[in-house]
Amino acid sequence: METKYWKLTGTPADAAAYAEAGALVRAGEVVAFPTETVYGLGANALNPDAVAKIFAAKGRPQDNPLIVHIARKEDIKRLTTGLNANARKIMEHFMPGPLTIIVPKAEIIPDVTSAGLDTVGVRFPINKYAQEFILACGCPIAAPSANISGRPSPTNAQDVLEDMQGKVAGILDGGSCGVGLESTVVDTTSPVPRPGAAGR
Repeated sequence: METKYWKLTGTPADAAAYAEAGALVRAGEVVAFPTETVYGLGANALNPDAVAKIFAAKGRPQDNPLIVHIARKEDIKRLTTGLNANARKIMEHFMPGPLTIIVPKAEIIPDVTSAGLDTVGVRFPINKYAQEFILACGCPIAAPSANISGRPSPTNAQDVLEDMQGKVAGILDGGSCGVGLESTVVDTTSPVPRPGAAGR
């Protein structure tokens, strides 16, 4: 597989890269993209075949759920059967940002994305490149870190290229990630929010 590579500049010239990357995702392919935490391997979270390509590229066990990324707060509504007061309060104060909340999943989330669980982790990254990419895709994006399982999570596109060249359809290079660690995960399905486990 040829892996396309786009260097983002933060200018209107990036529009062509987003359009091409978004088209690949809508066609069921995987595209790596930057966030404020680490680089992610993104595919349409609602397309089981596309999500399966993430697991294949990473060599990741399919019993490990993926986090679903959105580019607008309101997009979470279709991904869950409901948000409790804790979830809404956390979203109000900490989204967008390096935070994932676990919520009851809606039926549109395939089992391959949630690893068969009745919950799903949702994240709204603050990174502008990530937001523009997700908007260009027109769908929620399932994305674990963009590395071969067992290797360090990548914080720059060159590390992604080293692991994923020929395994994914494209890589969006947005420079170095600001945080460099995976997002904090909070399970909002409990009466008291608590740390939770998720795939990114």
